[in-house]
Amino acid sequence: MNKILSFLKSVFPSTKIELLIFLFFVLLYGANAWFIASNFRIIYDDRIPWDGYFSFDNRAIIQTGGGFERHPLSNYFFDQIRNFALWISGNRYDSVFRLVLALFSTIVISLANVQIFKYLNNIIQLPLKISLLILAFYGLFVTNILLSFTPETYTYTLLFLSIFNYYSAKKIKEEKPISFGATIFGSVFIGGLTITNIVKVYIPFLFEKKIFWDWKKIAMAVAKIATSVVVFVFLFLLRLDFNFQNFLNKTEEQYDKFSKPKATPLWDMIYSWFFGGNILFSNYEIRDYHNKDKTFYYKALFMDVYTSFVPYLFVGIVLLLIIWSVFKNCKNKLVWILVITFLFDVLVHCVLKFGLHTSYIYGGHFVFVYPLLLGWLFFSYREKRTSISLFYGLLLIMTVYLGLNNYYRLTEFYQFLETYYK
Repeated sequence: MNKILSFLKSVFPSTKIELLIFLFFVLLYGANAWFIASNFRIIYDDRIPWDGYFSFDNRAIIQTGGGFERHPLSNYFFDQIRNFALWISGNRYDSVFRLVLALFSTIVISLANVQIFKYLNNIIQLPLKISLLILAFYGLFVTNILLSFTPETYTYTLLFLSIFNYYSAKKIKEEKPISFGATIFGSVFIGGLTITNIVKVYIPFLFEKKIFWDWKKIAMAVAKIATSVVVFVFLFLLRLDFNFQNFLNKTEEQYDKFSKPKATPLWDMIYSWFFGGNILFSNYEIRDYHNKDKTFYYKALFMDVYTSFVPYLFVGIVLLLIIWSVFKNCKNKLVWILVITFLFDVLVHCVLKFGLHTSYIYGGHFVFVYPLLLGWLFFSYREKRTSISLFYGLLLIMTVYLGLNNYYRLTEFYQFLETYYK
């Protein structure tokens, strides 16, 4: 019972301030989700197979959990969400169905934001006003805004990664081992939604206390990882009817499809879409699309690269602050967990170029790293009030700019919906 209560306190708001934060984001994101779901058909339209907005595959995810080669266990997860939404809507794919899906996403992203606050407040132990400013900055990110009404694997991945990251940081700070149960559940839920993310479940094991100096600890860590992999693989093969060759063939096909160079310069795709596109909206580009048999034509919305100096400067400042945070905390194990987690996505998207041309949709895999590294930056200057004040003022200005820019771009998104998806 104590373990269950401890788990619930870790996942859900457990203090008054955490509850207020959760309710604030539910109201903020929920108003946007309600407006879009009630008035427009973009969240779910059975005629739109893919890419209706920003390359999200809502219909495929809701109906099948997405491709098994990338989302191996997500069908089990989304079957329950879809069935619940249909039960509420009376088995109709209407505005009520869309609203249930959208509000699920709102609650999930709001809970993920609470996890970020828990980390800032309980792990880094920042003053409340600094934690709230960082959270406000993070809450206005493109990823959070889009995923707060989008029924996608990224939405739930962001929550599960945020939970596991907070849990593992807490264990390492307390010098306690990560449990068998957490390793298995982390592998199934995180790796099950996106297969490459399973690696992130195992990164914290590298930083458990004196793990490389005690063969018993090494053996125990290996046993936990091996058990979780066995459970994961069994569930995955069950979905494939034990036809593993099909997975290999499909994976090669998907990599060839999503890693081909595009006309946009490589550096700009990395800067504008991978680093910046998950934080700051850019201009939009509308393209003509159709379903597989060309019986339905529709408009799809994508992000363009930045076209003015200010967004490039804004993203550059964010990256400099994060790099400076890593430099100032180079001996901190918890910081290196975040860094390695982030670098894994840099490898997948920027080096291997998988999905780089639409990397602004992958923020759910790594965007939570930004506010936490900013938190560690403030921590490193905790005894220098002048530096803290300067960083606080800079972040406040950046938060205002971020809010104004993303609100303006969101109104342009509404215009797109009004024109094509009424």
